[in-house]
Amino acid sequence: MGAWSHEPFGNDTANDWAYRLEDVQDLSLIEAAFDAVNNNEGEYLDASVAEEAVAAAETLAHLLGRGAQMDSCTEKVQRWAKSVSARPNPALKNKARQALQRVLADGSELRELWEETEEYPEWQESITTLQVAIGA
Repeated sequence: MGAWSHEPFGNDTANDWAYRLEDVQDLSLIEAAFDAVNNNEGEYLDASVAEEAVAAAETLAHLLGRGAQMDSCTEKVQRWAKSVSARPNPALKNKARQALQRVLADGSELRELWEETEEYPEWQESITTLQVAIGA
């Protein structure tokens, strides 16, 4: 796990995902990240898929004006959120809610990796804060 922080964009995968935002002016990349988690029901959830969904949820929170992480790692996300006219609908927020619940559930590699660290409570709290920010 290439992580330096428990925050949504505190890892390599999330930051790589954010660079792909530059290629879209709609919410398709965000929705695809949630779908990748939600369509994985009953299977082991790979950490990188979960990290992208968490990044997508943080991006959604920025679109709603409630970003939980505001630092140099999210500058490109903040710029992107200001540049797009698309706004999230209730169905997308529901997909986000389901994806974050799945990331926290049994069978999530990301959760298992964080459980092995001393920062697990902070990571868990960051996901909960994100759920609140998106209204999940």
